[in-house]
Amino acid sequence: MIGKINNQNYSVLILIFILEQLKKENMKKILLPFICLFICFGSSIAQVRYIDEVFTEFTVDSSNVYAENLTVLAANATPPQPYLPTGQFGIPALEVDVYEPVGDTETERPLVIVLHTGTFAPIIYNGNPTGMRDDYATAAMCQSYAKRGYVAANVEYRLGWNPAAQTQSERAASLMKAVYRAIQDTKSAVRFFRNDYENGNTWGIDTSRIILSGQGSGGWVALGYATVDKLAEIQLSKFLDLSDPANPVALIDTAEIGDWDGYGGLYNVESNIGFSNDIHMVCSMGGGIGDLSWLEAGDVPMCAVHCPTDPVAIYTTGDVAVAAAGVITTDISGSYDVMTKANSLGNNDVLDPVNAGGDSYTLAAQAASANAQGMTDYGGTVVGAPVDNVFPFVTQNPFEASPWDLWDSTTTVYIASVVLGLPAQAGIDAHMSAIAQNPDMSPMKANAYIDSTMGYFCRRIVRATNLDGQNSIDEMSQLESSIDIYPNPASQSITIGSKEGLINTIEMYSATGELVRIASNLSSTKILLSNLNLKEGLYMCTVEINGQRVTKRVVIQ
Repeated sequence: MIGKINNQNYSVLILIFILEQLKKENMKKILLPFICLFICFGSSIAQVRYIDEVFTEFTVDSSNVYAENLTVLAANATPPQPYLPTGQFGIPALEVDVYEPVGDTETERPLVIVLHTGTFAPIIYNGNPTGMRDDYATAAMCQSYAKRGYVAANVEYRLGWNPAAQTQSERAASLMKAVYRAIQDTKSAVRFFRNDYENGNTWGIDTSRIILSGQGSGGWVALGYATVDKLAEIQLSKFLDLSDPANPVALIDTAEIGDWDGYGGLYNVESNIGFSNDIHMVCSMGGGIGDLSWLEAGDVPMCAVHCPTDPVAIYTTGDVAVAAAGVITTDISGSYDVMTKANSLGNNDVLDPVNAGGDSYTLAAQAASANAQGMTDYGGTVVGAPVDNVFPFVTQNPFEASPWDLWDSTTTVYIASVVLGLPAQAGIDAHMSAIAQNPDMSPMKANAYIDSTMGYFCRRIVRATNLDGQNSIDEMSQLESSIDIYPNPASQSITIGSKEGLINTIEMYSATGELVRIASNLSSTKILLSNLNLKEGLYMCTVEINGQRVTKRVVIQ
């Protein structure tokens, strides 16, 4: 790289350059296939805690037991059995890995509970090479949260359902119970951390700021956690067994499995009793909600990233169908419809300043939403007008669902054959099934989408959890708006004016990242740069004021 440009400024520059080219070429219906590759480091302002990775190292406190509960997975069965009917339970320990930044002096930090993917079945049995808290993407997200100054809790939850059940209602009931158990476990995990807070606060968390960040099926758990709070919500007609219309039967029997908080039930072990389940925000990666009616005014703020081509988690509203199990249930809503309603209810009003602020991730999401308008999602629904608080990831892959995933085929075969005692072919099949949806899977791609997700989520977490006083999103937005560059477009000279403080340094970069002009050791609210002698095109002007850096576009013509 030429000159002094850093990754942050370079990513913003490339992003805006591409957006300009899209406008120029009028590529309305084509989303940037790899828009995320160019915004990996987020904001154009200096590193800010909770938004940027201000720490370089982290620690992991592994395998902490947060609860024990009944599971339908067979323990130590030979051959392994992924599902057992009700009444044949084991009681395993449920574990959590806790990530913290190294060198942090804060004693109370926001807690992000990260929920892994996996279709609610064990890895390989679910037909995929992912599905546990050790997955690359899940661990990478936890690391990134920790480097930003959060405490990240990588939580496992109970798995197991029966896609081979004889009837559609049995399959639906089995899957619904799996989701339900996962919600119960997550609530127990939240109570576990509140219990620990009252008894020494081992990991230095702030219980007034707890965020759920769910990936894939973990996104479903997070959204269900935030919205299910009434018996009627799990007894809608689509959640009933109507094989005998005269005697409808609820697929979820709270007398058997307990309530949504994890209390009661014949087949349920209560844990961390008496502590609050409250959370303060949900961030979903490719998740969905059982029914839009669950979402009500007053629910916590939400945001999401989602691939409209996802064949399981429909982007708008449609059927949930799982390979080998067929249609499980209908009218399940994904991120587009969920955020549309959450915004309309006013639940996401707190995020409005972020959506209006113009940071690189928000700009990318808004551009992506505009370009996604009119495309057809996997369920056959035409995507409507752009919606705030959802970032659609559209790639060239027709069945793309999780572009952030990364796995190794050799390890996948090893897990299948050595760890699980299954034929090696089961691992090969899992790898091939996943690669069909993500044929260009690579570390570069996975990391790019993870970085983009983190950049999009974290600004909204800061706003939703009232961390602005410590991180001053308002101040950053104010600083951005306080800088004027004129004329723009320009030719041989520009003037940079500041309403908020003295300008210290000005740097200009070309579209290729080359530093083409620098003015340092300044101390004025207005600076004239003359005799530019620059080629026509897009440039980025980075202005430093009192240690904060703002980057703005300048067009030379």
